[in-house]
Formats: sequence, structure tokens, C-alpha cells
Amino acid sequence: MPELRVAERCLEVSPASNLLDSLLVAGIAVPYSCRAGSCHACLVRCVRGELLDAKPEALDTTQREQGWRLACQCRVIEDVQVEVFDPLRDGLPATIHSCDWLSADVLRLRLTPPQVLRYNAGQHLQLWSEGGVARPYSLASLPGDDAWLEFHIDCRQGGAFATAARAFQPGDNLRLGELRGDALHYDPDWQDRPLWLMAAGTGLAPLYGVLREALRQQHRGVIRVIHVAHDQAAHYLAEPLRELAASHPQIQLELRVAAELPAALAELRLVSRQTIALLCGHPDKVESFARRLYLLGLPRNQVFAEVFLPHAR
Repeated sequence: MPELRVAERCLEVSPASNLLDSLLVAGIAVPYSCRAGSCHACLVRCVRGELLDAKPEALDTTQREQGWRLACQCRVIEDVQVEVFDPLRDGLPATIHSCDWLSADVLRLRLTPPQVLRYNAGQHLQLWSEGGVARPYSLASLPGDDAWLEFHIDCRQGGAFATAARAFQPGDNLRLGELRGDALHYDPDWQDRPLWLMAAGTGLAPLYGVLREALRQQHRGVIRVIHVAHDQAAHYLAEPLRELAASHPQIQLELRVAAELPAALAELRLVSRQTIALLCGHPDKVESFARRLYLLGLPRNQVFAEVFLPHAR
């Protein structure tokens, strides 16, 4: 059987066993979330031997050359030695600037890293609590305009990071993992095209950044913003969005509750086949958005989507 070495431990594992499962069964703490190769919580570095990787495209070439792999996507097929991602060694430090509640369930977390972080509106980062709990969150801040990194933490469904976040205080320290995400973005070439931003829950966070980026770049086409929440009180950015709509006449704002979504989607009409649509939120809601856009005849290459996968634990 293959040998799996981690730090000072040597484990015998079944051939072709999943690396993440093997580490967890052995009692080795490895954070994980989606198990789909999307969240990157389970990063490990392969320092000797090789793993059978089911999703090599999930990491960029530089990361792979450095030995990084996603434990959830790898199988042990030979003797191998790995290092679990260590946020103290491999992460970027950040300090909590402020944390306040935007609604009963959504915590706004603002962080200040020790150096300017280069990112684009719509990207996301892995956040690590001091207790070693990790979870990816999208940036709601706008690079260059905001002095902090802003995240919207949905605490309604619980989860280890959201539970830890309830006790966060200004001055506390977190660690930042890798910066990811290219799907949700604003392209200056879209300036004159209709732009639809369709979000569910805190899927609004990255699209709020994209919206502000579009306005900063003087987008001239209609911008339709649709936010779906479980109830009216959960439209946690309602006032900032209304203020933007009041000062920018090209913004059309719709705040919908989940029960209204089927009817709201049925009412959608495509004014132009040049429309660009960005979708974000829970997989079920994103699928509903995408299905309606497909039926309306919007080309797939004009639809950009990112899903917020449920917690695996």
C-alpha cells in the first residue's frame, strides 16, 4: 500500500484513496468546504512523489509548479509526502478594521492587510480565522477606492467560519489565502451594452463591487440589478443600492423575495441580445437565473456565473 507522509507521520493508505479523506481519517486537521475543487480550502503542497489529480485546471501553472494541490481532488497512487497549507507560514496577515451587521444575518467584515492587495472587483479570497477555520468569501470592496477589503458573511445557515465570525472584534487578526475568481468582472468593452446583475443572498457582495466598478468606468448602458432574498429584511444592501439608483438613472433595481422568484423570472424580457449577465449566489438560484436567460435566447458566452456552494460541514 502507498505511504503517505505528513510532517512526522507516516500513514499507509489504500491505493487510489482520496487524499482529503485519508488525512481526515488520520486525524490531521485539513479545512475543507465544497469538495468540488472550487473553494480551495483544502490546499496541500506535494513535496515528494505525485498524486493523481482529477482537476489540475483548478490551480494555475505557477501554483502547480510550486507543488500545490487540492486534497479533495487528489488520489494517492504511490508513496508521497505532503505539507498541509499553514496560514501562518503561507497566508497573508490581515487585521479586522471593523465588523458590523448589515442585517440580522449578514456581517460586514472589513480587513486591512499590511500591504496593498491588487485585485479586481468580483474576485474572492480564502479567509482563515485565528482558530484555523477557512472559508472563501467574495470581495464587496472596490480596488483603489476602499481602504479595506470588505466581505459580507452570511451567518444564517451557520458553518464553522460564520460561527467564529460572530465573535470577531476590531483589532483581531485573520490570515488571507489565495486570490481567485475571474468569472465575475467588468469589461470596459461592455460600456454601451445592457448589463444584468442577478444575485441571491450574499451573492450580491461581488456584484456590488462589479456594479460600482461599472459606474466608475462610466458605463452607459442600462444596468439591471436583481437581488433575491429569503424575506424583505434580508435585502441587506437595499439603501446603498437605492442611493446608487437615485444618482445613476441607468440603474434599474429590483428587490425580490424568494417566493416571488418564479413569477419575476417569467416576467423577464430580453431587450437586446447584446446583454451581458452576471449571476451569483446559491446553486439553485443561479441555475434558475441561467435557465431563464437560456430560454430568453441570451448566448451562453454572455452569461458569467459563480455559485456559493453550501458548507460541507
